[in-house]
Amino acid sequence: MKDRIIGFDIARAYAIFGMFIVNFNFSFGSVMNPTDNVGHFLNIFTGNSTAIFIICAGMGVSLMTNKTDYTTQEKTELKSKILKRSWFLFVLGLLLFNWWSGDILHFYGGYMHIAAFLLFIPKRYYLLGAIIAISIFNLLLLVIPITTSWDFTNYRYLDFWSPLGFLRNTFYNGWNSIFPWFSYFLVGMWLGKLNWQLKHTKRNIFIVGLLVFIFIQGLRYMVKRQFFSPFWNDYIMAEYFPPYLPFILVTMAFAFMAISVFMYIGEKYSTNRIVLALQKTGQMTLSHYVIHLTLGMIILATLTGKNYTGLLEDEQPTLPIYILAFSFIFYIFCILFSILWRKKFENGPLETLMRKISG
Repeated sequence: MKDRIIGFDIARAYAIFGMFIVNFNFSFGSVMNPTDNVGHFLNIFTGNSTAIFIICAGMGVSLMTNKTDYTTQEKTELKSKILKRSWFLFVLGLLLFNWWSGDILHFYGGYMHIAAFLLFIPKRYYLLGAIIAISIFNLLLLVIPITTSWDFTNYRYLDFWSPLGFLRNTFYNGWNSIFPWFSYFLVGMWLGKLNWQLKHTKRNIFIVGLLVFIFIQGLRYMVKRQFFSPFWNDYIMAEYFPPYLPFILVTMAFAFMAISVFMYIGEKYSTNRIVLALQKTGQMTLSHYVIHLTLGMIILATLTGKNYTGLLEDEQPTLPIYILAFSFIFYIFCILFSILWRKKFENGPLETLMRKISG
């Protein structure tokens, strides 16, 4: 379905732009203590962009397996392909972790590995699985302090490379640990099974997202009006870490609204040059993710005269407006690169490598 694919890819293009802002801001900006309106604006992308990125990953897996008449052999081959891709992403992410401590790819590989065993179940079980993933995280909160092994002076995870620390980080208190973040992936798999060519699908998903978003923002407004105790204030207002339920719901809700809008744009303006350029960009998000964390970080460090560490910025923060401008300009170059690359090649550089390995 051409229109559906366009909307899906421009959603990914939006998500990678948001991740540019979040990651550049984390390494060089004032993400923890913004001092002006632009700084607060940059922080809006925290969580929302990652949520869309992961949900789109789940949708991508569903779109690969969206027929109803697969043979047993075809199902086995698809499962094998997704498993190989999950291993590729897992290894690539671990290599990248030595450079960028906030890597999401090895978690992404973990999500895909589990998803490979859930490909052909009824889509309602994806929502049940999402609830289970969130519930397991909340049960773990009762037995393991969420701050275990974290050094919050620079957000370094102290025992990541030990067996116990690696498992704890991967499944519980890493940046995008399987519990609860796999819930986003499962919700994405559910969304990928819907018929987005139907007008009421886009409308209903948008309305659900809007209602949940308003509800959580209403709770947060009540926090500011001192309706709750300090414990509930922290629980409701938490952003990204720890990923408490209100954060999960509000970011999923935003993703529902955004993806619905992008699906509409992809259907309505399927021949627009800007939309098609964003589609090409969205199809190369893996390459752009690695490029911005390597080349992008090096360029920004050089321009600002700072020392890149892969950890929370501990020097004089770069002005938020500078971070925003650099993110936008770098994104424009990524769009141009996508257009030029796709004139000669079907897939992005890393996407091509992954497909050669996975088949």
